[in-house]
Amino acid sequence: MTTELSRPGTDAGAPAPTRRGSKNRRRSLVAAIAAAASVVLVLSGCSTWFEPPVSASTPTSESVDGSLEPFYKQVLQWSSCGDKLECATATAPLSWSDLGGDTIDLALVRQLATSGTSKGSLLVNPGGPGGSGYDLIHDSVDFATSDRLQQNFDIVGFDPRGVNKSTPVSCYSDPATLDAYLFNIIPGERGSDQWIADTEAASAQFGKDCLANTGELLGNVDTVSAAKDLDMLRAALGDDTLNYLGYSYGTELGGTYAELFPKKTGRLVFDGAVDPTAASYDISLNQAKGFEGALRAFMASCSTLENCPFTGTPDESMQTVRALLDTLDASPLANADGRQLGAGSMFTAIILPLYSETTWSALANVFASVMQGDPSYAFTVADAYYDRTADGTYTGNSTEAFNAISCIDYSTDHSVETMRQQAAELDAAAPVFGHLMAWGGTSCYDWPFPAVREPAAVAASGSSDILVVGTTNDPATPYVWAQNVASQLENGHLVTFTGEGHTAYNKTSTCINDTVDNYFVDGTVPATDPMC
Repeated sequence: MTTELSRPGTDAGAPAPTRRGSKNRRRSLVAAIAAAASVVLVLSGCSTWFEPPVSASTPTSESVDGSLEPFYKQVLQWSSCGDKLECATATAPLSWSDLGGDTIDLALVRQLATSGTSKGSLLVNPGGPGGSGYDLIHDSVDFATSDRLQQNFDIVGFDPRGVNKSTPVSCYSDPATLDAYLFNIIPGERGSDQWIADTEAASAQFGKDCLANTGELLGNVDTVSAAKDLDMLRAALGDDTLNYLGYSYGTELGGTYAELFPKKTGRLVFDGAVDPTAASYDISLNQAKGFEGALRAFMASCSTLENCPFTGTPDESMQTVRALLDTLDASPLANADGRQLGAGSMFTAIILPLYSETTWSALANVFASVMQGDPSYAFTVADAYYDRTADGTYTGNSTEAFNAISCIDYSTDHSVETMRQQAAELDAAAPVFGHLMAWGGTSCYDWPFPAVREPAAVAASGSSDILVVGTTNDPATPYVWAQNVASQLENGHLVTFTGEGHTAYNKTSTCINDTVDNYFVDGTVPATDPMC
């Protein structure tokens, strides 16, 4: 099963959908590389409990049903939580079908428009599912948005329901238990009856543990519920329409919002779009091809990188990687902390640097060290994927939230016959990675709550214009998805970036940056795809 990038080949079992990618994840890898080079990066936390409120929001004057008023009319109390930053907590219903029932908290952080004159709020979601918009804006607002957007908008980061500083999904309090779930290697031949049974048992136990520690929230972290939260936040912030920048899975959240509330759309940009018509297996297949294509592009440039261990043609190098993964499947490498680097964890260490061409040097180092028998750097990179720190603890709950949201958003076929047929198709379509992205039907086996979403096109009839940014060799959200989303939306406009990596805005392309900024700030919609 896949929904952003499958739980990319954990060694404890089959991958859940690869996380479709996020700005946070690329930032995590950069930090991990710095840490590996003995550079200490200290990010201040947002502590609001002792800070007096500095301002209060003025909700919109729109008319809503009386049962919605406690949520839509709530006044957000903002407190200082860092240099030019304010934090607040919103209240949302645990279930949007039971407005009088229990409630949950949603964490927000914002930077007011630096010009002193704001066009309104601009909400940002980094992807995932499970990515923290709060952390992205609090720690790295410049990484998420341009100076021009910061001058004109109040930039708002938020953690969706179940994520991080909002009321979170929690499966394990002991990081060693999460380590075991992610990294312990299930014995036996991948795809054998016993391997499938043991993998399904591990997934089922994970679901039981998540339910025991999270409670009813586990059944209410679906994307439709999060989109309803988004409309509530819009109103509480005082914005008549939603301005929104969504990366990767954030495009799925934004598209769901546009479908539910088309008349409340302001200026929306989806970068690295996820096709809402794609079923779980379709996502796995397209991502397997995408990461294989990105690896081939890496191989074509590897000789220019320091420490590249490959000397043959790209085809020969691809075959070498497959042989390496097969070797790790049979004989994992022992790390100093006791973990074993199998093919699944190695896959994680490979695909994260493929999210951005700027981190290909890290991938060369991963291959070079593992081919010399040292798994430590591969684990450093894999740990960055899972937000695992050097001391073995985890920051946030991205893995737990990712699985919980994916399992309730995407149904999977648990039939062994179907999974074996799909595994063969994946292996043929992507000979290096396909076999590691198969067996997705095991990833949400016996999940405590059934999937509630069916794949369907999003038209958002009557919405404002929406920009859909697609990168031609995006491995996590293939370009064809952006093409599909732009064509499905009644008022969608495709903006193409010809290049490598996952997502395109606020990176290297002046053409993309100007197109997005001109749209947000001036409302300029490109007459045709600028083909950046």
